[in-house]
Amino acid sequence: MPTLASPDAPLGHERVRAFVAEQFADPRFDGARVCVIVPDATRSCPLAEVLDTVHGALAGRVASLTVLIALGTHAAMSQAQIEKMLEVEPGGLAARYPGARIVNHEWWDPGALVEVGTIKAGTLAGLSGGLLERPVTVTVNRAAVEHDELVILGPVFPHEVVGFSGGNKYLFPGISGQEMIDVSHWLGALISSSSIIGTLGTTPVRALIDEAAAFVPARVSALCLVVQSGTHELHGLAYGDGKQAWAEAARLSARVHVAYLPEPVSRVVSIIPDRYDEMWTAAKGMYKVDPVVADGGEVVIYAPRITTVSHTHGPEIAAIGYHCRDYFTGQWDRFKDHPWGVLAHSTHLRGGGTWSEAEGERPRITVTLATGIGREETEALGLNYRDPATISVEEELATPGCLVVPNAGETLFRLASERH
Repeated sequence: MPTLASPDAPLGHERVRAFVAEQFADPRFDGARVCVIVPDATRSCPLAEVLDTVHGALAGRVASLTVLIALGTHAAMSQAQIEKMLEVEPGGLAARYPGARIVNHEWWDPGALVEVGTIKAGTLAGLSGGLLERPVTVTVNRAAVEHDELVILGPVFPHEVVGFSGGNKYLFPGISGQEMIDVSHWLGALISSSSIIGTLGTTPVRALIDEAAAFVPARVSALCLVVQSGTHELHGLAYGDGKQAWAEAARLSARVHVAYLPEPVSRVVSIIPDRYDEMWTAAKGMYKVDPVVADGGEVVIYAPRITTVSHTHGPEIAAIGYHCRDYFTGQWDRFKDHPWGVLAHSTHLRGGGTWSEAEGERPRITVTLATGIGREETEALGLNYRDPATISVEEELATPGCLVVPNAGETLFRLASERH
């Protein structure tokens, strides 16, 4: 498999461009209808540089070229946001990428989706180890049936639902319909974020995603990137089959995106970077540090500029609040008709804990929002509130037992005792 890796220092840009151009010189793309599936702006990624090279290699050779932004259920990107992500001057997309269509995955529009298969109840039961048993209708963006080649282009990081992101995850949930999103995310929540995040190999959720991907009629390949978090520098690339390229990149991600601590900490302050503009995505500041927080500890999400819980799921989150997994499973008849993906997000941000009818909910740790979301709304969601103006990063850095994480959300923290 074609790979380029440098775990100890970033690769040079010339080496990256040469590697990418070489892969897309493949004559199989000649005359093909090609769809390149890319992330939105919530991931660190040198997307403009890599997409420039892919476009340069394919333009004039392919029958058509579509760039599809894999939103999952994130908010649609505006023209201005797409231009910023691709480092293009206003109105300059057509000149930068002549002959290419750049579009959002319109997950909210049934007309943009097509059914490609059904995962049987027994199959899901086997894949999930008996945690779930129901049929799942697999729907995906029409691009998956209207193009000959699907090329997944995006980064790989430790991930709270599937173990490591990337690969076929850009299909499901990246460009999928709601049912696969809900089932896959709830399966991850049942396993628990702290258990599955950073797990190499085929986790139950990854197995479910791969099962769905097998229904996609187009030929799927992947250019998986291992990014130096918070930058446009790359530690590695792997290109080829969607499963194999992802697995190669995930192994490198495990080396460069996981930090190990000798012992648990009592407090974490996660400083949320600009790439997250809502709690739906900024919650990664909790997911990535949860494994190193001692029982009874606290995670502070520090993001003064964030004023919104979710651009697309605000009402659903407001209806249920943030709770541990057992709060929902212990009262399943009450919550089973809420969107399962929203339930999963709720448990991921709230972390572990227990619930019983007699004792109520007992979260393992305290989650505090120091954001632009007001006290009343924060506490109504079941979270602790702190005025961000009262937080001094310098004082937090000097506090024993406190871990301050700049650029939170992509590097996973685990205990050294868990290192394999």
